[in-house]
Amino acid sequence: MTSAIGWDIGGANLKAARAEGGRIVAAVQLPCNPHYGLARLEEAIAAARERLGPAERHAVTMTAELSDAFETRAAGVASIAAIFLRHSGATHALFYAGAQGLVPYGALPAAAAAVASANWRASAEIVARRIPEALLIDIGSTTADLVPISGGAVNALGGGDAERLANGELVYSGLLRGDPAATIALAPLGGRWTPLLRENFATMADVHRLLGALPEGVDSEPAADGRPKTVEASIARLARLAGRDAAEASPEQWRAFASFLARAQIRIIEDQIALLRSRGAMRDDAPIVGAGVGRGLIARLADAEGRAYRDVAEFIDTAPQAASSAADCAPAAALALLL
Repeated sequence: MTSAIGWDIGGANLKAARAEGGRIVAAVQLPCNPHYGLARLEEAIAAARERLGPAERHAVTMTAELSDAFETRAAGVASIAAIFLRHSGATHALFYAGAQGLVPYGALPAAAAAVASANWRASAEIVARRIPEALLIDIGSTTADLVPISGGAVNALGGGDAERLANGELVYSGLLRGDPAATIALAPLGGRWTPLLRENFATMADVHRLLGALPEGVDSEPAADGRPKTVEASIARLARLAGRDAAEASPEQWRAFASFLARAQIRIIEDQIALLRSRGAMRDDAPIVGAGVGRGLIARLADAEGRAYRDVAEFIDTAPQAASSAADCAPAAALALLL
């Protein structure tokens, strides 16, 4: 039985999925954090190799090339590919270059721009084979990808991050990382509009932890202050955004504060959906297909948009025990199947 592993090497997490006979049987997500040192990435690749076992074929996509661990994105693509081949146990691998498809290692210097941050398209290609009209949204730890599908084809205008940001197809706001106050200056607290501090006191993980919307085990990054990842500690971090201590408001008031920050995040994504609608990128009755560890947020977003919600696991052939993890790691799973 043919075996294949798809690898999605990100700036915070590495995701890998194993397919046997055209079906995903296992998927893993591990922290890799190249900005803390490339040894983290090497260790994550080796750990995923150990957990998933050897395979006949390997395909790699990446977003980690944008990390400040690398001087340029092209240098990042080259470094990540070399690290992968050294530590994965793969004697041969193909690299995903978006619309160009899979390319060999030797083609990377010419294809680096296409390989950089192309992982979103792999998931969209799999979904487009199964449903002709949809809006695929993948919320990971750091970003939200929005990929319109129309006429059974990927209908995205952008390729790289800069183009996709300008076209409403990428939002730098995820389930875990990022500043909760990045897009707002004021938040309601204690009956007054409170100016928010522009410091890295808290992350979106604190917001979603306080609201009970953080899936267990997904938050691998250290907390902003290095303290515990508890509801109480998250309240203390979020209070700093308002220049306060946790004791200056009730737990209910802090939950309301966090709810406002979470709603602000959803509004950013809603704005991008409006931009996509303005160019007729997908039909108004197209369902939203949710992928990534932030799928719970996407289901609520679909309800607010008045659209049907479908989980990406419906469109990926998986063994039952691997369905949820494959949906968390959709680009990796998609690559394993595209092989």
